[in-house]
Amino acid sequence: MARVEALGFHEWVEFLGNLYGTPIVDERVPEGRDVLLEIEVEGARKIKDADPAALCIFVKPPSPEEQERRLRGRGDAEEVVQRRLAKAAEEAGAAEGLHAVEVVNDDLERCVEEILAIIERARG
Repeated sequence: MARVEALGFHEWVEFLGNLYGTPIVDERVPEGRDVLLEIEVEGARKIKDADPAALCIFVKPPSPEEQERRLRGRGDAEEVVQRRLAKAAEEAGAAEGLHAVEVVNDDLERCVEEILAIIERARG
């Protein structure tokens, strides 16, 4: 918490009882390089507020049923699975208007290729 109070993060949130954050990395990123963050919706909103030009991509599962299957496949406890499913439903609605692009992660290779193409287009 000391680092949060010292403003050592671009964004931070409490997510399902755990603290997550993106450390400030600006001084370590060479000019002209992209920074890819894997963060949840609240964190993305904070990044977008700080940098309106930031490209946000919402990667979503093909269906709630597939998301549940994937969570169970990780071996998470039932309580964790239920909390994550509830949070995912909440975030899906909250993501509207924030993310410029949505990508369905139904095939990993295709999903990665689509994300790379989106980034290339955004570079102009």
